[in-house]
Amino acid sequence: MPDTRVPSLTGGHPGRLTIHGRAEVAFERARLGTVYHTDPLRLLFPTPAAGDPPTSTVVTTSGGLVGGDRLEIAATVGQGASALVTAQAAEKVYRSTGADVRFDVALSVADGGWLEWLPQETILFDGARLRRTTCANVAGSGRLLAGELLVFGRVARGERFTNGLARDAWEVRRDGRLVWADALHLDGDIPAVLDHPAGFDGATAYGTIVYVGSDAAAHLDAARDLLAGAAPHAGATVLGEVLVMRLLGKDAHRLRTDFGRVWAAFRARTGGWPDRLPRLWHV
Repeated sequence: MPDTRVPSLTGGHPGRLTIHGRAEVAFERARLGTVYHTDPLRLLFPTPAAGDPPTSTVVTTSGGLVGGDRLEIAATVGQGASALVTAQAAEKVYRSTGADVRFDVALSVADGGWLEWLPQETILFDGARLRRTTCANVAGSGRLLAGELLVFGRVARGERFTNGLARDAWEVRRDGRLVWADALHLDGDIPAVLDHPAGFDGATAYGTIVYVGSDAAAHLDAARDLLAGAAPHAGATVLGEVLVMRLLGKDAHRLRTDFGRVWAAFRARTGGWPDRLPRLWHV
């Protein structure tokens, strides 16, 4: 694959090369379709656990992201196909001197398909600048279960995310028509938002789970039952054929655990898959 790195002018580390990595994977009904990746992204295909759909693991070999870096990931399942796309480890976004990290995710599900997009958490170092957009298009009777976790600082070391940028946007389309859009935008006086009782109420971690399917409304009560006691602040709502679950917590490790428990139970209820997470989530 060609080396797409270019000299950094405004990144987080003088002399470091910025990166522009892309990974594309497509699953057809009975086989793996498109596979393409460039540094620092790699796609691996571990043997799925018994009962799980075909699985792809995204690996970022750079060890973290700095200002000016860009990653693009596209995952597609064809008609009647199923797949789980996860990540090898947490993504780290380091302090930037001014430029943003761009992270674009495109998810596509054809009629009758099932796709799970389950990356591990993204850790925002103090001073990090992240712009992430997740765009999904689900056709016909296709279904999508997608999620993200954000951790505000290296909390295990006592660091908080106090300055920088965190923009995490979602766009969901059904048969090409925009049906839901949402964006978290943290900039300026970030501690005031994270600490405010009407904002994040001191949370250090934030999780989002999005389910798209014609049966979304039928699973709302089950989602709320699963979220009960899962985090200090958790809730679920339905907008047409999009079910959204949100979790906030002051203990990032506990929130990750709660997020995983809710995910595993919900995938079992909606997709009939085993009530468990990928093995990498337990490493």
